[in-house]
Amino acid sequence: MSIEDRIAQGRGEVPADLVLKGGTVWCMVTGARITGDVAICGDMIVGIGAEYQGRREIDVAGATLVPGFIDTHLHIESSCLTPLEFDRCVTPRGITTAICDPHEIANVIGVEGVRYFLDASRHMLMDLRVNLSSCVPSSPMETSGATLEAADLLALADHPAVIGLAEFMNYPGVLDRDPACMEKLHAFEGRHIDGHAPLLSGRDLNGYIAAGIRTEHEATTAGEAIEKLQKGIRILIREGSVSKDLDALAPVLTPLTAPYMCLCTDDRNPLDIAEEGHLDAMIRRLIARGCDPLAVYRAASLSAAEAFGLKDRGQIAPGKRADIVVLSGVENCAISRVICGGVPVDPMAFDGRAMRGAVGLDSVHLPPLDAGSFRLPGAGATPIIGIQPGRILTDHLVEEIAPTDGDRRPDPSRDLARIAVVERHGKNGNVANGFARGFGMRSGAIGSTVCHDHHNVALVGMDYDDMVIAARRLAEIGGGFVVVDQGEVKAELALPIAGLMSDQGFDQVRDALIALRGAARELGIVLHEPFLQLAFLALPVIPHLKITDRGMVDVDRFALIG
Repeated sequence: MSIEDRIAQGRGEVPADLVLKGGTVWCMVTGARITGDVAICGDMIVGIGAEYQGRREIDVAGATLVPGFIDTHLHIESSCLTPLEFDRCVTPRGITTAICDPHEIANVIGVEGVRYFLDASRHMLMDLRVNLSSCVPSSPMETSGATLEAADLLALADHPAVIGLAEFMNYPGVLDRDPACMEKLHAFEGRHIDGHAPLLSGRDLNGYIAAGIRTEHEATTAGEAIEKLQKGIRILIREGSVSKDLDALAPVLTPLTAPYMCLCTDDRNPLDIAEEGHLDAMIRRLIARGCDPLAVYRAASLSAAEAFGLKDRGQIAPGKRADIVVLSGVENCAISRVICGGVPVDPMAFDGRAMRGAVGLDSVHLPPLDAGSFRLPGAGATPIIGIQPGRILTDHLVEEIAPTDGDRRPDPSRDLARIAVVERHGKNGNVANGFARGFGMRSGAIGSTVCHDHHNVALVGMDYDDMVIAARRLAEIGGGFVVVDQGEVKAELALPIAGLMSDQGFDQVRDALIALRGAARELGIVLHEPFLQLAFLALPVIPHLKITDRGMVDVDRFALIG
């Protein structure tokens, strides 16, 4: 539509393309409730607070209209869905903009994976924006399938979907002025750079922010969030399937701080989306926790748009992108209709879309494995990864474990499971073994190729033979999740796209995850989301103790340990 068309429709000289009749617009700037119609020309709002005629009219009488929600940081791969299927899943829940970091697939197939998401952005109903993956791999202490250098990122920087640089996870590299880190920071100086600095404080935090970091989603306590806010960094409240920080940070979200706080999901699987929701679930819970509703909806929309330089959205006002959520209830975020880029969201809105074929197929290449691959020789003081349910932080525990026939074995009576990471990119065949506490597992094994961020094969088990079967089955199905007990595969989900995403629809993925969760519980596993929890036990940039294919990692010292 031309500027002239927008002016004419905004003035009411001609019927608007679409008019939402009779609702109340909730202004995210002043807090006012504005009665009157909303006129839309193409993908842009051209009028509010007056009566309009439209070529198409939708009755929203009695409803409250708020701006579309913006998920400010997520990895679509963690939904186990392709970008187009993710769109179909969450856009009806009011997510009209998502800012993704495709570093999961980039760690497997490199630039091709980033281009896959950039290509997808042209075919989606929601507006998918991309922050280019800054740390592939996340650290030197893991084997990934690919490496992204500054030159690789700069070649993509001018794509219309690109905002800037994604979460800079290697915060020790920033503070130590590692040359590769500095090259990327210099290359994107002046553009948006996402942060990732769990527990960083004091002068180290000052130095990290001074590098040009603007946003942060790793604050897990109110005190941490407040210090970071006071030092000029915007806080993204995160509530994923494993990383659950909403309850801790809710007291920080007030009408005063709301302009500088946003919402994100980071990693959320389709089972949780189906059962609980997406950002809509966060909005409900924040309001239930006593947060001011205007502050919550502002964080979900206008504050997010401002934080990431998206000046064309976040407010229902003339000249803004027509992203609108129609609410029949404000406090429970009851969504009756969504308008995304001027398009009413219904099943037909997702029809007829296509993009290039799947990428990253046949990406699981294992070394020879047998039960002996998972033995852990030695004796005495042994480091143990202590799981914190609902958090990706872990405890660095140490216990005496006596060997049996030269092997420190798993022990269900002490909740000590074998955890192993097997290199699957065909580079070196590494196998690293350790212990994890918190699964509650009594028998069997579970395995996954979703293993942040290098996405090697992660296994947890009480039986070495079952661990072998799990690893081999993952290779056979091209990656995914699997549960094995007494030599039998009990449940599985194939994720053939880079070992991360399914080529099936949301419903099939959800059903498979239900079966996997049930099978995991039969092993005694007590964690709500054992597969994503397992995945984060291999991420060596989150304190305190982790494991990669190269061995156990003391994250506080940023060093491999014996």
